[in-house]
Amino acid sequence: MSLEEMRRRFVECGEELPRGGLMLLEADRRAGAREVAARVWRRIHAAQAEGRRLSRLCAFEQPLWDAGLTLVAGVDEVGMAPLAGPVIAAAVILAPGARIKGVNDSKQLTPVEREALEPEIRSKAVAIGMGRAEVEEIDTLNIYHAGLLALRRAVLALLPQPEHLLVDARNLKGLTVPQQPIIKGDAKSITIGAASIVAKVHRDRLMADLEAQYPGYGFAHHKGYPTAEHLEALERLGACPIHRRSFAPVAKALGLIPEQQELFAAPPAQTQCRT
Repeated sequence: MSLEEMRRRFVECGEELPRGGLMLLEADRRAGAREVAARVWRRIHAAQAEGRRLSRLCAFEQPLWDAGLTLVAGVDEVGMAPLAGPVIAAAVILAPGARIKGVNDSKQLTPVEREALEPEIRSKAVAIGMGRAEVEEIDTLNIYHAGLLALRRAVLALLPQPEHLLVDARNLKGLTVPQQPIIKGDAKSITIGAASIVAKVHRDRLMADLEAQYPGYGFAHHKGYPTAEHLEALERLGACPIHRRSFAPVAKALGLIPEQQELFAAPPAQTQCRT
C-alpha cells in the first residue's frame, strides 16, 4: 500500500488498522510510514482520553443508573445575561450508559461544534423538554426567577417525566421529582451538558430569526449580549419590543434612568459672607 493511501485511510478517514498493522508501520524503514503510525497513536490516545473524560462526565448519572433509575434528566438554561430575547431552558434524558463524544459545557464549545452535537443529542435522547421565559416575565419577575421559571417549564415538558433531576446549581421549587443541584454542572454532568448545548443552539437560532424581524441590532451576530456593537445600535435605534426594560443599558436608552452625575465633579464654589 502506498504512503498516500495509508495516510488517507488510517489518518484522514480514521479507518482501523488490521491486526499487527501498527507494529508493521512502526518498523517500516520509510519515514512516512512511521509518521502515519505516530498519527494513529495520537488518535488512539485522544480517543482514550475522551473516553475517560466521558466516564467522569457520567459521575452523577452512573450511580443513579446503577440503582435502576432509567429516566435521569439534566436541565440547564441559557440567555441570562443578554439585553434582549427570552431565556431558553432545555431538559434532556439520556439512555443509561449513553456516551456522546464531545459533549461539554456549551460555553466551552464553538458554534460549529454545538451545531454538530445538537442533532446527535436529539437522536440519542429518550426525551427532550424545552422551556422559555419571555421578556415580559423577565421584566416582571427579575432575571433570576425568570430563569427558574424557564427551567421548571423545560422539566414539565419532558415526556416521560424524569425519575431524578440534575440541575446546574439551582433548586427548582414546585416539582415533585427528586433533584440534585450541581455547581458548574454543565461541565460535570453529561445530561446537564447535553441540555446546555440543546438550549444554546435553540436560542441562537431564535435570535437569528429575530434579526429579520428587528433588523439593525445585530441579533444574529451577538445574540442579544451587551457587546459594543449591540450597545451602539441600542443608542442609535432605541429599544425594540424584545429588549429587557429591567436591564440598565436598555432602561437608559429609553430614558428610564437619568444620566449619572459625575462622581468626582468639583463641588460648587462657596461664596463668602460679606460683612
